Amino acid sequence: MDELVIAGRSFASRLLVGTGKYRDFAQTRAAIDAAGSQIVTVAIRRTNIGQDPGQPSLLDALPPSQFTYLPNTAGCYTAEDAIRTLRLARELLDGHDLVKLEVLGDPQSLYPNMVETIKAAKVLVGEGFMVMVYCSDDPIIARQLEDIGCVAVMPLASLIGSGMGILNPWNLQIIIDRLKVPVIVDAGIGTASDATIAMELGCDAVLMNTAIAGAANPVLMASAMRKAVEAGREAYLAGRMPKKVYQAPPPPL
Repeated sequence: MDELVIAGRSFASRLLVGTGKYRDFAQTRAAIDAAGSQIVTVAIRRTNIGQDPGQPSLLDALPPSQFTYLPNTAGCYTAEDAIRTLRLARELLDGHDLVKLEVLGDPQSLYPNMVETIKAAKVLVGEGFMVMVYCSDDPIIARQLEDIGCVAVMPLASLIGSGMGILNPWNLQIIIDRLKVPVIVDAGIGTASDATIAMELGCDAVLMNTAIAGAANPVLMASAMRKAVEAGREAYLAGRMPKKVYQAPPPPL
């Protein structure tokens, strides 16, 4: 399959997977392997990657030599908190600059606060971070984030952890059609068919965590998601047949 390119770097897998909510780091590793993911997201405020030297570290389960880490700002509600968190991540990961920015609006819906997100994105891009940004499915906002210099835009399909799937494919389609940077569906995927639909729309990749970690069998679901993303991408590249009310030709005049 053709490769995903983000900020000049190529990846064979178009499935990005989060590292939270699993039973332990062993299950995390098993799920990531089953998913075939190369990029893994890490919530810096919740996961030990060296902040607590006496505790188990994700770095041991998922060595950075084997995976591309995507530190994120999950749990941040202001631009200042998000900026501080990613500066810490860069220090902990020896200058790593590919990051995922998310600034949440409230703890109930986890909907993004786009005013604070844009504020943080401007600062982080100015400091040399390569920012992949979680955002609403507003095409105007998505274009503004691209213009700021974000290397990927990550609109939600539905609310974080909801598993509701893609609720507004039309907005996603506008974003895909108008942006040049990768468009990655982030949040709301519940099952394999949701991932396939996102890829069939033309999304460059899909990011998920709860859809895998919250499944009854996370490792098996990770395998299903891998196949779903691959199938959706191939269907998009193949070009689906036109939709018709019926197949038969019209009767002669």
